[in-house]
Amino acid sequence: MLTRHILAFAAPTLAGGLRRWIFHLGGLGFIPLGLLDSSVIPLPGSMDVLTILLSARKQELWFYYALMATIGSVIGGYFTYRLARKGGKETLERKFPARKLKKVYALFERWGFGAMAIAAVLPPPAPFVLFLFVAGAMQYSVKKFLLALTIGRMVRYSLLAYLGARYGRQVLKVISLHGQPVLIAVMGLVAAALAALIFILVSKRKKSARR
Repeated sequence: MLTRHILAFAAPTLAGGLRRWIFHLGGLGFIPLGLLDSSVIPLPGSMDVLTILLSARKQELWFYYALMATIGSVIGGYFTYRLARKGGKETLERKFPARKLKKVYALFERWGFGAMAIAAVLPPPAPFVLFLFVAGAMQYSVKKFLLALTIGRMVRYSLLAYLGARYGRQVLKVISLHGQPVLIAVMGLVAAALAALIFILVSKRKKSARR
């Protein structure tokens, strides 16, 4: 009963048969779900909840699920990045509101790697897919993009998988009752820690370059 409720919360736009198929794929289910979640029509919370759900059911495999969630998300993110890279800023401006684009452009121009990594940690309503498109449209370095995306997603899914394995059904119940606010609070703290770490590393690098 709880499993059905969680899956319904995670991806209400998916048909029931597709939800069950992805769930029964186990770790491999993160690949098709990652492609969908990083597309123009994302499925907010679906990857997060699947990570927790699978880790709660098989605690010993929590790191495997975190890894597979990261791989699925990176593959999906790279696919979207490549589309935006080919389409350029003109295509991007036809898909998203100018005000949102202006904000993300400003963040990306100032922070680059850090902006992408932090966006990869934050849960909805953070515009993760928009960051993917902006990175591609701005012709951001492929290597830096993949590294930032991988770090951010690995941090995010490792934490969620560990919580699922450690606290099991308790975590699922909290999410089923409170939904997004719980994920936002947890991931907000993680993103703040990651931002502080990136800032320290960048500052040290700049000091070293001046010497």
